[in-house]
Amino acid sequence: MQRLPLRILGLMSGTSLDGLDLCLATFDKDSSGCWRFDMLASQTLPYSSSWAQKLQLAHTLNAFDFVALHKDYGRFLGEQAAGFLRGKSVRADYVASHGHTIFHQPQRGVTFQLGDGAALAAAAGVPVISDFRSLDVALGGQGAPLVPIGDRLLFSGYDSCLNLGGFANISFEQGGQRTAFDVCPCNVVLNAQSRLLGEPYDRDGALAAQGKVSSPLLDELNALDFYAQRGAKSLGREWVEEVFSEKMAAHGVSVHDKLRTLCEHIAMQIAQSVPSRQGGTLLVTGGGAFNAFLVQRIAANISCRVVVPEATIVNFKEALIFAFLGALYAVNEVNTLASATGARRSSIGGSLTKA
Repeated sequence: MQRLPLRILGLMSGTSLDGLDLCLATFDKDSSGCWRFDMLASQTLPYSSSWAQKLQLAHTLNAFDFVALHKDYGRFLGEQAAGFLRGKSVRADYVASHGHTIFHQPQRGVTFQLGDGAALAAAAGVPVISDFRSLDVALGGQGAPLVPIGDRLLFSGYDSCLNLGGFANISFEQGGQRTAFDVCPCNVVLNAQSRLLGEPYDRDGALAAQGKVSSPLLDELNALDFYAQRGAKSLGREWVEEVFSEKMAAHGVSVHDKLRTLCEHIAMQIAQSVPSRQGGTLLVTGGGAFNAFLVQRIAANISCRVVVPEATIVNFKEALIFAFLGALYAVNEVNTLASATGARRSSIGGSLTKA
């Protein structure tokens, strides 16, 4: 078992294809056995148009081309990790890689994160821990969300933790367990509408603020079956394409009105998910935390205090926590909570590839 402290580089690529997040952090325990962290360096590397297109179309490839892309993307991740570490003149004990989710259908026992660990380790020259979701899915879980263990052990000062990434997900303590689940699509649908107006995303929510709520569309989105599900649940690209986008396309309202309606929908679904603790605190991170209009609508719908932390935490909390998942793996401690994923038991997810 690896000894503490550990210095780990976390790699995170989200469904919204904003780019590759890298976060180098040191993890240790204090005298009482509580985990602590120190973020040493972080950076977002935007995807080239070529890589963004490859990742966006990966699910359409034949088997051979898909495997080849899995290797190529793993090598790409390793090269970015190596360059990042050289630039900081520091070494890492491990790289912990989320990969890029291509398929996620846990109800069929399937989840796949692109980015081969062996190719990554060979290019980075550092041991790699990857494929964090597969064991949980094999144990009957959703394979998501994985961040709640980090919320519990690293951000326990907040009552609830909300991430506004491609999908919105939340975690909080309930009955002595960490409860967590995907709430609704977020940036993955907001960005898709923004692109129709020639913008990669809706800066500060200015485009949405120009629109009006379409009550028929809002009612239809809020009535989707996913929102009636209780317990562990997660969302993927497939659901957005097959269910959510179909509802959006069926309504002939302007793009600005669709953006405004989406913001209201997201805020309402989050309001239904946040525990009603008067005076509690909700930590909001992820790219959507910079969408001032969306955050305003969330705050208007809930009773607890919304906290948007410093930009480094907003941008790199997920990459930090995937580095932490690697630290937990290295010291042989649980890094995947069954209370969050619905698996038969909690587990130590991940696969190690030595460089």
